[in-house]
Amino acid sequence: MEKEGAADLKQRKKPSSTEAEGKAPEENEEETKKSKKYVFIPRFAKLFFGCLAAVISGMMYAMYLSTYHERKFWFSGRPELEREITFQGDGAIYYSFYKDLLRAPSFKRGVNQLTHDNRTLSLKTMNVVRQMTLYPELIASLLYQASGSEEVIEPVYFYIGIVFGLQGIYVTALFVTSWLMSGTWLAGMLTVIWFIINRADTTKIDYSIPSRENWALPYFACQVAALTGYLKNNINPSSERFCYLLVSASTYTFMMMWEYSHYLLFVQAVSLFLLDTVGFTQTEKVHEVYKVYLFSLFLGYMLQFENPALLVSPLLSLVAAVLLAKYLQMNTKKGTLLSRMLKVIYFYLVFTITVTLNFVVKTFIPHKENEHLIKVLEVKLGLNITKNFTINWLLCQESLQTPSQDFFLRLTQSSLLPFYILVLIICLVSVGQATFRRISGEPVNDTGKLEGGRIGERPEVVYHVLHTLSLGLLAMMMEGMKYVWTPYVCMIAAFGVCSPELWMTLFKWLRLKAVHPILLALILSMAVPAIIGFSLWKEFFPRIMAELSELQEFYDPDTVGLMTWIKRQAPIAAVFAGSPQLMGTIKLCTGWMVTNLPLYNEEDLQKRNENIFQIYSKRSAEDIYKILTSYKATYLVIEDSICNEVGPVRGCRVKDLLDIANGHVYYEENDSYGYSKYGRFCQEIKMNYSPYVNYFTRVYWNRSYYVYKINTVISFQS
Repeated sequence: MEKEGAADLKQRKKPSSTEAEGKAPEENEEETKKSKKYVFIPRFAKLFFGCLAAVISGMMYAMYLSTYHERKFWFSGRPELEREITFQGDGAIYYSFYKDLLRAPSFKRGVNQLTHDNRTLSLKTMNVVRQMTLYPELIASLLYQASGSEEVIEPVYFYIGIVFGLQGIYVTALFVTSWLMSGTWLAGMLTVIWFIINRADTTKIDYSIPSRENWALPYFACQVAALTGYLKNNINPSSERFCYLLVSASTYTFMMMWEYSHYLLFVQAVSLFLLDTVGFTQTEKVHEVYKVYLFSLFLGYMLQFENPALLVSPLLSLVAAVLLAKYLQMNTKKGTLLSRMLKVIYFYLVFTITVTLNFVVKTFIPHKENEHLIKVLEVKLGLNITKNFTINWLLCQESLQTPSQDFFLRLTQSSLLPFYILVLIICLVSVGQATFRRISGEPVNDTGKLEGGRIGERPEVVYHVLHTLSLGLLAMMMEGMKYVWTPYVCMIAAFGVCSPELWMTLFKWLRLKAVHPILLALILSMAVPAIIGFSLWKEFFPRIMAELSELQEFYDPDTVGLMTWIKRQAPIAAVFAGSPQLMGTIKLCTGWMVTNLPLYNEEDLQKRNENIFQIYSKRSAEDIYKILTSYKATYLVIEDSICNEVGPVRGCRVKDLLDIANGHVYYEENDSYGYSKYGRFCQEIKMNYSPYVNYFTRVYWNRSYYVYKINTVISFQS
């Protein structure tokens, strides 16, 4: 009986142990679910508050720009004419076509008028949608009409509101990029702070609201943010697909918004090619981005009325060369001597095919757009010397000058430049070490753990290092490129000081043992940006608030008087001639036809500007009369500021450049020798003596402008 009882007891114990074994996995699963839940909640909170901070930062910046613009120009308290005068240069032209679209009987009719425009320039019919990349104005006018905003908001506020909104998206995209790279949205906040403080060097919004850069660069920032996420090693498939779609959409939109966008994408494509060549990312990812470039180029070519500038673009040649070399390339990602030699051959092959293909395409495809850029670069790099007025005048523009010392001083005073240089040096050294390890065949740290301290092995970091170096090199040559480079300086500097991995990389080099390096890296990645942010807030916040509280006054009575006289006194069929910038303002404010515009992307437009500028040269009245009548001009406007210009840079005044181009003066040992038998036309015509009064009759003048009617019947009496 005892044995049977013991056996029963054993039998009862066996199923109980089996049940315990069955329950153990269930308990482990429950514990795993709980741990995932506990991890998910802080991650979701971090994502939620980070996205909220990014969106709020963009909205606040857009509101700040709107308020600053209102206080600067006293915009709401001015009549329409004075508002429009604030749009200067090429910005006036862009906004004038936006007005033309709104005045058209229908949107379709308005687009047709712009694609066959013969009411802007005398004796010239042109497709201004393609010539001036007017897709921003097409979209703005379509949205204004389709949304029924006519009864709610004035067209000018709708237009500038879109531009300010895009600047908010710009800031948000930079925020997200810095966040993706550093892992903390604290970096995004610091990026925004630096961006706003250095606003004079990060954006052209203060100078020309309708400029193409203000419309296009926000989309480029979105593309860079999406590309940063796409290049990450530890990205999940759904996020990777989303980033790829965003890269595709933003690349194409960027290309449609700015005629020079494909040049900037070419710089990006070169950075991606170098990233792939050294083997820091998957080749398939880079080639997928190249396919996006191809799709955007050809779709843009079709929708931009078969614009040949996109076909002869170096971007197309590079992408085609890389994809062609892909089929000729052997496996070069193994650490053998042969693979390293093949990489060099592959690099040389792509370079050769790119140059050859671009030369062949330019030979067989007729194109004249943007040829002046090549000539400008040749002179800028010292490869050529020219007396051509247009080339020298463009080189004298501030955007093509080398950056001034004040630019670097401003970046240093806001502490941006020192931190950027520090972060860039650490990243460069780490990238160099990672490249050497790959060449030597050493194992690569693919785990991405913090204690690894190898920030230079992350593909998105390597890409941004290559990209910022390329943009920085261009910015050192041309000050206009600083508006592309400086925002990414803000982003990279903020990413670096907020990244625990960058601090850990530095500590690995220093072999820090006194304090636990991971703990110290985490502390410094929060403490350093907090200290920087507090010091910037203490120094610059009062200045920003002073800008918003100060009511500035922008008033140009002479220009207002000129525009008012034209609208009241000039006949509808009148054609005005003068400086390109002034002609843009006349086109916007009055709608009258002009002889020339501030456009230089076509040979005929360049020639028009040079010919009309002759009114400030040392040429006879008869010569000027023949030039003006050849363009059917009926009125001539002379600006005192150009005629009597006293520029700080010798040889960069309009009249100096004209004298050099016409051979009326040359410089030798700092002395000028003139040998024109005529006086300067703009000064001689004011004397009102023969032969000038035979050809021209003064009909209006004020302190800044002199308007002359070009006589149709000429009396040659002296």
